[in-house]
Amino acid sequence: MEKKAVESKVKTIIARILNLNSDTISNEANFIFDLGADSQQSIELVAAFEEEFNIEMDSDKALEIQTVSGAVNFISQHLN
Repeated sequence: MEKKAVESKVKTIIARILNLNSDTISNEANFIFDLGADSQQSIELVAAFEEEFNIEMDSDKALEIQTVSGAVNFISQHLN
């Protein structure tokens, strides 16, 4: 899957879970400081990414990801 497609899906998932408009989510946005995610929502994001991309993410490493681009890169690496 192309990185741009991964990015689009990641932003759609973030928008759904955090009740945001996906068009307003930048790649540099920090999940907590810029997008307002709390710890429960962070866990929900990881679960949604795993389900959408059919991958298994190490929980500790996944929760260390702090930006949208970090999530896109992490997921892209797992898909290749």
